Amino acid sequence: MKPTTLTGRVWMLRDGSGELIDDIDTDMIFHNQYLHITDIDEMGQYALDNLTGWEDFAERAEEGDILVAGENFGSGSSRQQAVDCFIALGVQAIIAKSFGAIYKRNAINSGLPVLAGEMPDSLENRDTITIDLASGAVTTNDKKIAMLEPMSQVQLDIYQAGDLFAYGKTLEK
Repeated sequence: MKPTTLTGRVWMLRDGSGELIDDIDTDMIFHNQYLHITDIDEMGQYALDNLTGWEDFAERAEEGDILVAGENFGSGSSRQQAVDCFIALGVQAIIAKSFGAIYKRNAINSGLPVLAGEMPDSLENRDTITIDLASGAVTTNDKKIAMLEPMSQVQLDIYQAGDLFAYGKTLEK
């Protein structure tokens, strides 16, 4: 069973002026020029390469990383690749002030935790944070720094099963 407490390096998706980027759409996450790629393992190399200032993200990312963005992350089309590219890289969670509704649902169904809320501006890229998915508490150095909207029990169950299809199989028993 997957853990409900995640620890990883954070990537603060900021623009050139240091502000968290709002309205990162699915085309910025996974450009439509790559939609011909069907192997999830190949998708990671293109994650965020259409987002100004973050074109080399896939080269810097490591398994277990956590993304932090502004409002309306994942807006736009319903392309599943915009979730799968992060799964391919081993990103373990995404935190944003808010999410596009379809993106959020796609992520949950794929077993990728997405939590809404505000993170402190003092966090820098590569700082380590711990997220409790059930409570929404975020800590660093054992100090609580934020409270996010926690995952519901059904969302946690889908995550722990691996994805929506695996969760559905648990209900058949």
